[in-house]
Formats: sequence, C-alpha cells, structure tokens
Amino acid sequence: MNEEHQKSSFRKGLLAGILMTAAIAAIVFACLGVFRSGSLFGSSDAVLTSDTKTKLETLESLIGKYYLHDYTTADMQNGLYEGLVNGLGDKYTVYYDEEETKALNEMTSGTYSGIGAVLSQDKTTGVITILTVYKDSPAEEAGIKNGDVLYKVDGTEVTNRDLTDVVKDIKGEEGTDVNLTLYRDTAEVEVTATRRSIEIQTVDYEMKDDSIGYIKVSEFEEVTLDQFKAALSDLEGQGMKGLVVDLRDNPGGNVDTVCDMLDQLLPKGLIVYTQDKNGKIKNYNSTGDDTFGLPLTVLVNGNSASASEIFAGAVQDRGIGTVVGTTTYGKGVVQSIIDLQDGTSLKVTIAEYYTPNGRNIDGIGITPDVEAENDTSQTDGTQSDSQLDKALEIIRNAM
Repeated sequence: MNEEHQKSSFRKGLLAGILMTAAIAAIVFACLGVFRSGSLFGSSDAVLTSDTKTKLETLESLIGKYYLHDYTTADMQNGLYEGLVNGLGDKYTVYYDEEETKALNEMTSGTYSGIGAVLSQDKTTGVITILTVYKDSPAEEAGIKNGDVLYKVDGTEVTNRDLTDVVKDIKGEEGTDVNLTLYRDTAEVEVTATRRSIEIQTVDYEMKDDSIGYIKVSEFEEVTLDQFKAALSDLEGQGMKGLVVDLRDNPGGNVDTVCDMLDQLLPKGLIVYTQDKNGKIKNYNSTGDDTFGLPLTVLVNGNSASASEIFAGAVQDRGIGTVVGTTTYGKGVVQSIIDLQDGTSLKVTIAEYYTPNGRNIDGIGITPDVEAENDTSQTDGTQSDSQLDKALEIIRNAM
C-alpha cells in the first residue's frame, strides 16, 4: 500500500518469447490463485486467445524487421506484463520488474544500504540538492549539510540526470565507499561516505509552546510504528498537554502500521474495516490498552492519502480529536503486494476500506472538522503555517 507509484505505458514495446511468457504467467497465477474462474487461456473471456497470440507474434516480427533502435527480449517481456496489468485501467494496480521490486521492498521496509541523505531535483535546471541529512548517518559523519548542491558521484556529473538513477549510484553494498563532489555556496567540497544500513526517518517531532506536542509523519512504513511510539513516549515524558499529528503530504503506506499507531490513541473498538470483491469483511480493532486522553488535532491536506485517511477517518469517527486542514486525496481502496517468485511482483487492488462509521471515501476524501487553507507567507523572515497555527489554537482552547 505504500505507495502510490504508477507506470503509464509499455516500456519499449510488446513481446518476444510469447510461448514462454504465457506458460510462466499461467503457472504463476494459477499457483497464487489470483485469477477468476477459468484461466489466462482457453475460456471465452481469456486474455491470450489464439487471435491475440497471432497478433503478438505479428507485432514481434514487424518490430524485429523495422524497428530502428536496439532493444532486449527482457524489455519486451516486461512490457507485455506491464501491458496486461495496465489494461485494467487502475492506477493503483502495478506490475514491478526485478529492479522496481527491490526498490519497493526497500521503501516498504523503511531500510536500505546508503548514506542517509534525502535528495531533491529542480525540474527546470536539473540541479540536485541535499534536502535532508539524517542524524548520525554516514552523510552527516562525512560532513554533508542540508542545502549542499550535488555535482558529482564517483567522478560522474549528475546535474540533469534522472534522480532515480543518481540515488541508485549513491546506494550500494554496506561497508563500501562513495565519493561525492558538492558545491557549498561557491566552494567545491569533496567528501567520502561509507555506506551502511539506514532506517528511513518517517517521524519528526518537537514540543511546541504551552507543552503541546507535535509529531510529523511523512509515511506509514514498517519502521514508522516504533518511531511514532518513541516520539509519543518522549513528548509524554516532557509533560505534553496536547498533541498535533501532522499528516499533510503523507501518501499513505502500510495498513497494519497505521492501525497499530492508532491503537496507541483510540479507545477499544473499530479502527477501519475492509471489504473484498466477494463481500468478505475484515475488521481492524483497537485494544484500548493505551487510550490517549489529551486534546488531539490531526492536520491533513489534498496530498494526505490512503493510510493517512484511515488515521484521520478513525480519529474523526471515534470522536477523540479534531481534523484540521483541507479535504484529503480520496483513496479508499487497499492494495496487496504479491511476490511472483521470480524477483518481480504485482501490487493489486484487493478491497475497499470503510471508516468506523461506514464511510468509503474513495474519490471523495475526508472533509476536515475545521477547514483551513494554508498561508505560507513570510513575516520577519519567518515562514508562517496558518494550518498548524489553527491546530495549536484548537488544542489551547481545549486545555
């Protein structure tokens, strides 16, 4: 569920080795039991009929005869798999090749081997900047700072290169070195960082004025629960009298993670429930062992999606806090990632989810209890955050 990555078209084309492709697809999907009655072949509504097989072979022949550029059989086969899945017209159902599956697994686990720095690329200039350096990371130890401009990786210039490719070059086997050339102001800086296992920082927190805790959750991955618990415990130890949970621009993630986090806040009862294509319902419930009794606000915006909406919807329906901001994205469906046993995977939509009061918000979103647009103007050199100000005001009035 972490995520929402969507590939919009076939890679370099379709086809090659159609008989092997068909056999592999049939075996994999039959074993997983994910197709409706019948199979990929033979039934009246099969995808690969004799006519489609003939047409695919014709396309393969024509591409081989006329196509100008080089291509590989693997690219063509991956295009075939992608095409089958893209034909569903569901932006959340995606086929991942081996490389994409590896990246997906890193993202959902929340750990990877690298240097612990977040990169950002200017769409116009192609310049890549160090956005965030994780605390106690190889990047921090090497002297890399927020705002540094990344110029070279192991001697290769990176400006205007695809950011994904640059990140791959910086990641690598634990214990190996990567050499980076940076620009800091007008000075060129050379650093060497030793890669190691990094835990993605999905939670940031601080104590605001009047003993109001603030927790920013950027995504819901496997590591997020422990980070959230640690933040909550630290703030409570500091004498927290109210809490703001900021889910703005959080695209979602793991359903189990968000439910375990809500179990730290909600009284005993329903968190969310899902319903699949056969009408089977699955309930996710809170134990009530760690009910949160302080004033609570949840900040959301139009980029708060999926698990973020489960969080906001549960807080809203169970009446334990106030949702503040603008209407959320509106993703009320759940995906499952299926391992295809060959290094590739399929993320497929398997169910709709409903808030405790039975709302499915797909295409609708969560409407905040208190609607507030964000004014990010600067005053005296300090950038304001009117939505956060409103969330803090609500808590102060409830204290």
